[in-house]
Amino acid sequence: MPEVPAWKDHFPISWVDDHFVTRREFTKSLVWVSLATFLANVILAMLGRRRRLWGAEALPQVQIATVHGLSVGEARVFHYPAAGDPCLLVRLDVDRYVAFGQKCTHLGCPVSYRATDRQLYCPCHQGFFDAADGRVLAGPPSRPLPRVTLERRGEELWAIGKAS
Repeated sequence: MPEVPAWKDHFPISWVDDHFVTRREFTKSLVWVSLATFLANVILAMLGRRRRLWGAEALPQVQIATVHGLSVGEARVFHYPAAGDPCLLVRLDVDRYVAFGQKCTHLGCPVSYRATDRQLYCPCHQGFFDAADGRVLAGPPSRPLPRVTLERRGEELWAIGKAS
């Protein structure tokens, strides 16, 4: 009977189980897991963008203010499209109104309007947004505020849609 090498005493291996999974089988399983992960990500991305791919459902049209109900530089909170979705209507100039979702895109804190700077401000982490277009000016937010589409109908302002 041949003598057992010393290293086999230090590293006991069950030789029956040693060839249970070959390198080729292990690599093949890695490829299948990677493919499944990739496909799951594609499906989740498509579900997240389904409004854009398969058509968005129409949002309600809601009267939110009157033209003379706000002074220049004033802001007002309203809810659109549902009661739990706060938005901020701002009158920038005599004939210029803008509206944005009031939740900061960083962690969802409510933003407020600063008329002196013409900026939307998030007090939680010092995030600043441009009041004219909602883009990020400073702070931790990386995405602009979602814009509410407005329409003027005579002396009334209506919210007719929302853009991300």
